Amino acid sequence: MKILKKLLLALAIIIAVPLILALFTKKEYTIVEEITIDRPKNEVFEYVKYLKNQDEYSKWASMDPDMEKSFRGTDATVGFVSAWKSDNPDVGSGEQEILKIDEGKRIDMELRFFEPFESSDLAYVSTESISENQTKVKWGFDGKMKYPMNLMLLFMDFEGMIGDDLQTGLKNLKDKLEN
Repeated sequence: MKILKKLLLALAIIIAVPLILALFTKKEYTIVEEITIDRPKNEVFEYVKYLKNQDEYSKWASMDPDMEKSFRGTDATVGFVSAWKSDNPDVGSGEQEILKIDEGKRIDMELRFFEPFESSDLAYVSTESISENQTKVKWGFDGKMKYPMNLMLLFMDFEGMIGDDLQTGLKNLKDKLEN
């Protein structure tokens, strides 16, 4: 009986410690990557405001070229939704909606993930003129992880993983627009 009590106590501690730790772990993260593209700002913005163009540069789009895609609304306008469904667990399924466009400067989007996990996060792409023929492009992502899943932020480098994917997309965008 004493052994059973000790085992139950040990099991309770093993379960409780991570749950308590998760209470004090951050639940939100922000990632911003940037690149300079040798093209005028208006040309760059005119390309990135179309969500369908992400198929040409986004790392996630290239991970499953056979994913099912669907669209609602008029691309490059507020309310446009680009949805995807993939059997690849690294791509999953979800949709992206244009929330706001500050013409020539920034496009704000909401990403809604359905699989492999449910989440709703905000993202943006902004353009800033560096010179007549150079544009700084920033791709940002604000993510959240609910309790107790936020504990994964201590053990996995989400910011690094997502940042690497955003940077790959920006390099692809640069190659696409400069060539």
